[in-house]
Amino acid sequence: MKYRIILFFSLFLILVGCARRGRPEGGPKDEDKPIMVKADPAFESLHFDSDEIKIYFDEYIKLKDITSQLVISPPLKYPPVISPLGTPSKFIKIKIKDTLQENTTYTFNFGQSIIDNTEGNILDNFKYIFSTGDFIDSLEVKGTIKDAFELKMEENPTLMLYQVNENFNDSIIYKEKPMYVGRTIDSVNWNITNIKAGKYLLVALNDVSKNYKFNVKEDKIGFQSKYISVPNDTTYEISLFKEILPFKIQTKPVEATKGHILFGYQGNASDFSVKTISKTLSNFKSVSVFDKEKDTLHYWFNNYDKDSILFTLFKKEVFDTVKVKLRSDEIDSLSIKNGVGGTLHLRDTFKFLTNVPIFIIDTTKISFINKDSLQVRYDIILSKYKNEIFFNFEKELQNKYTIQLLPGAITDIFDVKNDSLKAQFITKKTSDYSSIFLSLHNIESYPIIVDLMNDKGKVVVSYFAEYEQEYKFENLLPSRFMVRIIYDTNHNKKWDTGNFLLKQQPEKVYYFKNIINAKANWEVIESLTIE
Repeated sequence: MKYRIILFFSLFLILVGCARRGRPEGGPKDEDKPIMVKADPAFESLHFDSDEIKIYFDEYIKLKDITSQLVISPPLKYPPVISPLGTPSKFIKIKIKDTLQENTTYTFNFGQSIIDNTEGNILDNFKYIFSTGDFIDSLEVKGTIKDAFELKMEENPTLMLYQVNENFNDSIIYKEKPMYVGRTIDSVNWNITNIKAGKYLLVALNDVSKNYKFNVKEDKIGFQSKYISVPNDTTYEISLFKEILPFKIQTKPVEATKGHILFGYQGNASDFSVKTISKTLSNFKSVSVFDKEKDTLHYWFNNYDKDSILFTLFKKEVFDTVKVKLRSDEIDSLSIKNGVGGTLHLRDTFKFLTNVPIFIIDTTKISFINKDSLQVRYDIILSKYKNEIFFNFEKELQNKYTIQLLPGAITDIFDVKNDSLKAQFITKKTSDYSSIFLSLHNIESYPIIVDLMNDKGKVVVSYFAEYEQEYKFENLLPSRFMVRIIYDTNHNKKWDTGNFLLKQQPEKVYYFKNIINAKANWEVIESLTIE
């Protein structure tokens, strides 16, 4: 009996022990990053001549976004084969398909791509380095980077060094890969390591195609205007900007609908215009309208019955002549919509938007009344492109307005008249708005453009200032505001981008870090100083 009791308790303890081994006990989360334990060939090998590298870690790791994260400097002509992909492993295998340069230090920067398999801890900017020569190059270039105009910069720009030697010319950035490349360490700082002494061109790209070459159509670029010498202790600041493409007609002009032709272009379209040189009747009407969203010029015309039309294209002077076949029989239907919605704010002007240019407005067929059914005195302004109709009037607070367009009040370029249309909107009281009285200090030079931006990043009010002054922003919708200034060095009242070949840097832009919280019925007095 005693023997049976002892046996029973022994079995019980064994079962409890087994159960405990399988039970989660919790404990601190694993926050340790993977650690490289060895590499073959060894880290910082000299006289490297292998075509395969294996890097071993102390735990299972996974590779994430390796294609976009891995930066190899100098760049290879053919990308290496990295494995395993998609499955956990304790090693990374790199198969090199290129012929390596002699007496050159290579770095494989894995960025944020190496993570542990269990907790996803990232091994930040892990580098594998080797040299095909007698020593490891150890010099470094570093600095900061930002977007030249936007507050936030696109992620992971590529920093590049081109060696200035007998084969160097400015067009090299369009055709050849750089000598060295690097990436940002964080959102602002960058470095390029393991480089040799020399004179270099320093360039940064957002490199959309990941080919280490400047594609002006898609890439932003930043550069140092003067060549840099290595070694030195200078920290370089780079601003990324998008160049304006050289102007050209992108595609052959096409007929969209009857009396509506599209001219697609690229680049700066200032001074671009088109004019028909076909024989037209005395009642021929036409207007050119630049699209606000696309690089397109809309040419509208009426009272023309031939099967083709001939144009001359101007950019300060005639640069081309084109012929467009006319086949469509349908015109665009006239559409008119309220351009402000249900509330007309004190800073705004009421307007109607049309999809087809307007040529005649008959005010005798327009009714404009307030909430007391009293007629409102107004002036009408038709925009330059004849597709916006503005109503200027003296706004009264907390009022309700109704504008009614009777049939025939508006006639478009095709002699089509509107159907009956009613728009209703209200105005608010002054206590629904806020005001900001702003002073700025430590301004480097004038003139400047002062932009007040709301919490959605939209410019609400813009001032052009040629001297120090106080800025009054009144009747603002409540928001959290930010102030941006642009140093308008060429006095043209707009921000100008840069150009690499002209060695032209973009105009300087500065964002104040202070957030101005302007609530309804508040007057905020703010003084901002450039740091």
